[in-house]
Amino acid sequence: MGSPEKHAEAIKAEAKRLGFLSCGISKAVFLEEEAPRLEKWLKKGMQGEMQYMENHFDKRLDPRLLVDDAKSVISVLLNYFPEKTQDEGTYKISRYAYGQDYHHVMKSKLRQLMEFIEESVGEVNGRAFVDSAPVLDKAWAAKSGLGWIGKNSNLLTQQVGSYYFIGELIVDLELDYDGPVTDHCGSCTACLDACPTQAIVEPYVVDGSKCISYFTIELKNEIPSQMRGKFDDWIFGCDVCQEVCPWNRFSRPHSEPLFQPHPELLAMGKKDWEEITAEVFRKVFKKSAVKRTKYAGLKRNIRFLE
Repeated sequence: MGSPEKHAEAIKAEAKRLGFLSCGISKAVFLEEEAPRLEKWLKKGMQGEMQYMENHFDKRLDPRLLVDDAKSVISVLLNYFPEKTQDEGTYKISRYAYGQDYHHVMKSKLRQLMEFIEESVGEVNGRAFVDSAPVLDKAWAAKSGLGWIGKNSNLLTQQVGSYYFIGELIVDLELDYDGPVTDHCGSCTACLDACPTQAIVEPYVVDGSKCISYFTIELKNEIPSQMRGKFDDWIFGCDVCQEVCPWNRFSRPHSEPLFQPHPELLAMGKKDWEEITAEVFRKVFKKSAVKRTKYAGLKRNIRFLE
């Protein structure tokens, strides 16, 4: 059978082989510290129209409600920092959406990791999660020592910054557990100072309903007119609080072929975006997360900035 230590070592080695930046493991318990924070955030309406954030409150805080007899939460990071970015002076999309939709890429790798665990340990009950279920990804990654939650509410890691996706396996297998790392934001307020819509209302608290990502992806109605002139040319997502974070000077380009941008994307100027047809949208963003906003949503975002 092997010991919890040996299993944890083998899982981390396999995660590395699969291309994950890092892997950390936590005991599957109720997230006591997160409960009052999440409740306060929801009471203040900072989720805006993201009603799904209000659902499954208990499941968000207790992985044992998602997987029967869960013992461990295995968190992994996958780098998406691109080698090349869009040209200056064009409409911008968040770097995470340059390549194929991360949900599919991450899920596939996590399934492979789960298969490895089953092959090496025997029968293990578990589920893979990538940002689409009631799991507090960043809290688990921080608990597992993969980084700390920064003032922009992103997970930050000293060696690699924050341009990565987070996923996890929740399993009913006892493992050796990691501990959290210390916060290294110090007195820095770069992200708070740079946020175009002042969505970071205080250190470590982001009002989701004021974030450019919310307006350009989640909001289904028209964007409020008082936001005009504040979007800094972002039409899908926003990377400002990551761009100004000093820890991202350590970001290195990813090596995941599926995250390579469509050749036409990086060359698109403002005119190309303004004249984008449904056909070009389908071709360039065929497997991209940009499809979430749909063609009509992207056109709305562009019109708002014209």
